[in-house]
This record gives sequence, C-alpha cells and structure tokens, in this order.
Amino acid sequence: MKGRNLYILQHIILALIGIIWIYPFIWTISSSFKSEIGFFSANPWPGIFHFANFARAWNGAHFSAYFMNTVITTVATVALVIAVSSLTGYALGRVAFPGRKIIIGIIAALLFVPQGFTIIPFYQLMKGLGLNNNLLGIILGQASGVHIMFILMFSAYFRAIPQELEDAASMDGCGFLRTFLSVMLPTAKPVIATVAIMQFISSWNSFLIPLVLTLNSPNLRTLAVGMFSFVGTYNTDYTAMAAAATISVVPVIIIFIFAQRYFMEGIAGAVKS
Repeated sequence: MKGRNLYILQHIILALIGIIWIYPFIWTISSSFKSEIGFFSANPWPGIFHFANFARAWNGAHFSAYFMNTVITTVATVALVIAVSSLTGYALGRVAFPGRKIIIGIIAALLFVPQGFTIIPFYQLMKGLGLNNNLLGIILGQASGVHIMFILMFSAYFRAIPQELEDAASMDGCGFLRTFLSVMLPTAKPVIATVAIMQFISSWNSFLIPLVLTLNSPNLRTLAVGMFSFVGTYNTDYTAMAAAATISVVPVIIIFIFAQRYFMEGIAGAVKS
C-alpha cells in the first residue's frame, strides 16, 4: 500500500510540474485568439475566438514569407550538420591517428565558447564572402559552428560498432568513404534522428545569426527575427504576435511528437556507447 501511495504521489508531482512547464505555451495559444482588450484581461481563456489574429500575422506581417525562409534554412542546415558531424564523428571514433585525443579535447573545450563572442568575426567573414543578406549565409552560419555534442554522439556510437563489420566491408573492396556511407551510417539511424531533431529545433528558433545577416533585407527574415514586425514605435500588436508565436512553435512540437521514439533511442544509444 505504501508503495502504491508513493507511486500516485510521484505522478501527481510530475503532473503539476508538467502543467507548470507547458503553461506558457497554453497561455500563448489562448492569447492568440483574444481581442486586443481581452489580451490584458485576467481571464485566461478568450470569450470570443478571433481567428483574424492569425490572418493578420500570416499575411499582414509577411509571416508566410518568413515561414518559407525558416523552412529552407532549417532543412538545409540540418542536412549539412548531419553530414559534417557524422563524418567527423566517424573519423574520431574509428580512425586511430596521432593526436586524436588532443583533438577531441579541443573540440570538447569549444563547448564553453559562447556564440556571441564570435559573432563579429563571423559577420566580417560572411560580408567578405558576399553572403550577408543571403539565405545561403544563414545556412552556412547555422551549420558552421562546431557542433561538439553531435560529433561526440556520433563518435561514441561508431566507436561501439564491432570491428568485424568494418573488416568485412574492407574485404569487399570498400574504401573509407564507401564504408562510412554504405555500412556505418545506415546503422546510426537513431543518432541521426536525434541530431536532426535537436538541430531542427535550434535552427528553427535561431535568432542571432539570422538577425545579423538580414538587417538590410527584411524579406529574408526567419520566424524568430520576424517577431520584430509586431513591435512599432508607439504600439505593439500583442495578439498577432501571440498568433505568430503559435504558428512558429507548432511545427516543432509536431515533429518532436512523431520522432520522439527515435530521439530517445539515439540518446540512449549514445550514452550507452
């Protein structure tokens, strides 16, 4: 009986924590259907649902264009990050070369370098390459950082794969790259899914790099930067901003719900390795 009571208590505590955790999201959705006056009322639920807020955000604030910009940059960034981090992780996890541990240590140390410290030289580099005010610049900027955690996840996963699998590929005439693409990478689907989800969320919500690279090109803004569209000199369209925030966060939640199983498998596999 005591164990059952403890079980129920744990679930109650977790449920309360869950409600507190998702309350800001629920409040944002609720506010996106309110009127301008109702937004500041104490009532958490809208009396009348104002769907015009979403139309005003999507069309009036050009969120349809921002949405497409975000989709393009996010998908391209995820693909580039998976390609680079998986290949780097494979080299660090499977290839024995002098100084490998030193390189891994240096890569791990870069975890502690804030992105803000590198934004000025990054902008100067992008400007010198002619990639500012360009979606390609945003893609390369979001993918060019040292994705240490992803590299270490791939490295740990590939290191745990039996050597016999790689030897069999070598006997079949596979070189380094073909072994990686045809044999090793297909086995790493859980890690690939985990990296894809984490990088998707990061790129979708990225603010600093898109802001810096689209200062002179408002039409190239992403969803996170596009939130500025609702802030005017003398007033702010809070309900349309709430609607835009809802539009922005829903795709992330949907993708995570459908891919959470692969996400958990990838985390477990990397930690176990």
